[in-house]
Amino acid sequence: MSQAKERITALDFARALAIFGMIIVNYKLAMQAESGGPAWLQSIAGLFEGRASALFVVLAGIGVSLMTSKARNSMNEELIRQSRNSLYRRAAFLFIAGVLLLLMGWSADILHYYAVFMLAAAVLITVSDNKILGLFLMILFTSQLFLVVFDYTQGWDSSFKQYTGFWTIEGFTRNLLFNGFHPVFPWLSFFLIGLWIGRKRWLNKENRSKVLLYSLSGTVVFETISFVLVQWNTPAFGKAAYYLFGTKPMPPNMLYVLSGICSALAVIAISVYVVEKFENSLLMQAVIHTGQLSLSHYIGHIVIGLGLIETVGYLENGKLSIAMVYGIVYFILAIVFSAVWRKWMKRGPIELIMRKFC
Repeated sequence: MSQAKERITALDFARALAIFGMIIVNYKLAMQAESGGPAWLQSIAGLFEGRASALFVVLAGIGVSLMTSKARNSMNEELIRQSRNSLYRRAAFLFIAGVLLLLMGWSADILHYYAVFMLAAAVLITVSDNKILGLFLMILFTSQLFLVVFDYTQGWDSSFKQYTGFWTIEGFTRNLLFNGFHPVFPWLSFFLIGLWIGRKRWLNKENRSKVLLYSLSGTVVFETISFVLVQWNTPAFGKAAYYLFGTKPMPPNMLYVLSGICSALAVIAISVYVVEKFENSLLMQAVIHTGQLSLSHYIGHIVIGLGLIETVGYLENGKLSIAMVYGIVYFILAIVFSAVWRKWMKRGPIELIMRKFC
């Protein structure tokens, strides 16, 4: 397998891991099982919180960067126009898909945020690497400032389950930009760093060990800084210390974003090693196919997975063990489905629909 092909399949493998993590987190959320179960199981489930979706968005940025590389490198006006139009159509498709999920009652949707990321990507095709990094830093610092200036809890009930006024212009905009599950400020940062990384050769053999070392070290450093700052400031600020310096996804402060980026890069680097080692394994190929069908599986785990458990009256059961087992079983079935589907079709069901219009 060529290095270029190996990198792409490694991204698909990492995308499958991100889908698995998102399934676990979303099922835990939907079943209201955040605080149930033994401590060790809560710790395992907690590892995926905000990390799987961050990995998913970083991978999206890398994918879009690779997709538009020909237009960017050639600076051909017609290729650039075609790439932008494709991204505009994808943004419209993802926004409609996300809104449909929201109308079905899935408040933690990520697709309508993705629509904004795609619009940003369309504008940034020809922008230099340094300007993308500058925009990344601007989004990061602006987001931290927003957490200090504005009320992050506005619209939410005390349990952060219901959002009052979501379908008003003000409420939808506030949720989209500031205090939703994956708000543009700062989640666009994950996408931008993915766009930037996609332009680099970091995953080549000569660089991947450094990426893994630096990303793991960065994760440890930012988590340590967070821990120390929370401990130092809790006596003076109380719970506000976690709000400002914690690394949980809600609220998504600067340390969370930086730690999430580092952990995402570590998973991607590890995925390159794993794919290189086990590329001929049937299981590896099935997992890679699962990553290639990630959009279908994202929508499917909500519509089919949650729809099934709601039908049998066991949705809000509050049991973490059931949420974890159900998520694992669903992911195994997703792998099997992907392996069978890819024998006959190159793209997943939803990917085929999107491809037709985009």
